[in-house]
Amino acid sequence: MAQEDVFKKIVSHCKEYGFVFQSSEIYDGLSAVYDYGQMGVELKNNIKKYWWDSMVLLNDNVVGIDSAIFMHPTIWKASGHVDAFNDPLIDNKDSKKRYRADVLIEDYLAKIDEKIDKEVEKAAKRFGDSFDEAMFRETNPRVLENKAKRDEVHTRFAKALNDSNLEELRNIIVDCEIVDPISGTRNWTEVRQFNLMFATEMGSTADGAMKVYLRPETAQGIFVNFLNVQKTGRMKIPFGIAQIGKAFRNEIVARQFIFRMREFEQMEMQFFVRPGEELEWFAKWKDVRMKWHKALGFGDKKYRFHDHDKLAHYANAATDIEFEMPFGFKEVEGIHSRTDFDLGSHEQYSGKKLQYFDPELNKSYTPYVIETSIGVDRMFLSTVSAAYTEETLENGETRVVLKLPAPLAPIKLGVFPLVKKDGLPEKAREVIDSLKFDFKCQYDEKDSIGKRYRRSDAIGTPYCVTVDHQTLEDNTVTIRYRDTMEQERVAIDKLAEIIGDKVSMKGLLKSL
Repeated sequence: MAQEDVFKKIVSHCKEYGFVFQSSEIYDGLSAVYDYGQMGVELKNNIKKYWWDSMVLLNDNVVGIDSAIFMHPTIWKASGHVDAFNDPLIDNKDSKKRYRADVLIEDYLAKIDEKIDKEVEKAAKRFGDSFDEAMFRETNPRVLENKAKRDEVHTRFAKALNDSNLEELRNIIVDCEIVDPISGTRNWTEVRQFNLMFATEMGSTADGAMKVYLRPETAQGIFVNFLNVQKTGRMKIPFGIAQIGKAFRNEIVARQFIFRMREFEQMEMQFFVRPGEELEWFAKWKDVRMKWHKALGFGDKKYRFHDHDKLAHYANAATDIEFEMPFGFKEVEGIHSRTDFDLGSHEQYSGKKLQYFDPELNKSYTPYVIETSIGVDRMFLSTVSAAYTEETLENGETRVVLKLPAPLAPIKLGVFPLVKKDGLPEKAREVIDSLKFDFKCQYDEKDSIGKRYRRSDAIGTPYCVTVDHQTLEDNTVTIRYRDTMEQERVAIDKLAEIIGDKVSMKGLLKSL
């Protein structure tokens, strides 16, 4: 099945089973804004808990805050967002559609990579166990031709980004004969910059109103609270401040479902270190964050690092953790060495001293910062994409199952009475009442047991138990396992022990 078709099925699945809805749908929706449904909010909260506990619970030198969405407008001047928070946009004159110029070129480079990978895959099948992939990549004429083409375009692209050369970005699009995916034409406008911040006014009168912005990132709320947290928490460098919160960007080219939205949620941690030690900590946090992703068990090959072609004005090192979505490898998390730009800039604009006195060195300095920033919504999408599975069973039937890691699953246990009479529903409710303080349970009595199993599979419920007439006699139930569909008879008083450890966040955190 084409990956595009898989992605369409995932989007449809999210709607059908209560994970994600189009915002304001009864009014024909609001573009690039989404609501999380009853299953989606549970999964999202579990993802956030996994991140929060891995940061704040497991590290005694990382603490959390929750800063306000509205902030003093000078903050965004100091951070560079007012002057430099732009996307390079280009329009196709025939389709009237607008695109990010850098994304068009990145997609073009990705297609060349796909061509190379297909050549390698064909050769691997042809030569079998004797295949030497490294040698093939270094000697095959078609691979070398495509690689040379890619390297040439990539070099031009990286230089154009670093020089903010909009004309050269357009030249690359024209020279590579990149076409509009809708009209199929190459009738492009010039490339121009567009600021992404939402602006509004705060105040009771028009004359007295102050222009403020919806925050485009949560990081600045951490930086302006650096001294508050450091002093009240008696924090010693190195230490980190974590935050989960909403951010807002007026994305003109919002696409790919919840991958790029105008209202989204971030999980960010700013780690303050001594100047000169930042690259060592950058390397450490790269390893820590990649391990966090891989612990979910979706397969190590699903992840890769992608170093930035263009460093932000504040950074001296930056990389992305990319996940293989149905539409290719895409960024889910960024790790940046931000130097002392943020604290230094806020010190300059505010006139307040934002330095740390290091008792070991007996001197004050402006700390350097390592940032890890992960999009909750992108993490949600990557999790659902990796978990979505279509299986053909032995009897020829198919089932759709979300093979979510048990600690992240919205519902941990489904409880079903075999029939809606003879005291079985009441007994099933008793089972839920005895377990609901430990993990999220769901009661379902509609349709056949088989259909109930299928509904549970579709929302990723790892365990289901059926209460039948034998339950009333010996207090046992049939437990069914999502991934294997195996069933066994167990005592009700053993359920907490059997299921509890598997669905607890503790096991996932211990693997880190």
